[in-house]
Amino acid sequence: MRYLNWILRAVLFVVLLGFAVKNDQPVTLRYFFGYEWQSSLVIVLLIFFAAGAAVGVLAMLTNVLQQRREIARLKRDLRVKNKLAGVGETQQIPIQPS
Repeated sequence: MRYLNWILRAVLFVVLLGFAVKNDQPVTLRYFFGYEWQSSLVIVLLIFFAAGAAVGVLAMLTNVLQQRREIARLKRDLRVKNKLAGVGETQQIPIQPS
């Protein structure tokens, strides 16, 4: 399985390298107020892909942080309930879903 993983990575690298070599034409991005930026097509695609991935991670970050806070709160509640019930650290009361 490990070798198959490395073979797939190598094939993906070769395909992306071929894509980069074939698409090295210069492109011009025109902004407002007459600003322009000229670069290789592959560089522009890479920058916009990375920016899209960063926006996706930032959009997901609030949900992840909220879930972490909720998990911490639930663990704290469980410790308090186990302590009040007199259950030790190794022994825990199963919680019934409500």
